[in-house]
Amino acid sequence: MTRLLDEAFSKVSTLPASEQDDLARTLLELAGVNQPPLQLTAAEEADLAEAEAEIARGELATADEVRAMWAKHGL
Repeated sequence: MTRLLDEAFSKVSTLPASEQDDLARTLLELAGVNQPPLQLTAAEEADLAEAEAEIARGELATADEVRAMWAKHGL
């Protein structure tokens, strides 16, 4: 293992378990290991359905709203 990868694992190991799992899935996908689809909770399914309905109604964020959201999070 390279020093950089070892450092990354060390940092990631301090994150909450759900974030560690998300990063592990991403790493495995990048390595070409197929991952089973994520199973959404009922609340996540409802949120997704509402987001899809908003898109269908044309309720999309403006470019200014998107920039403001990124700025709010320091990005």
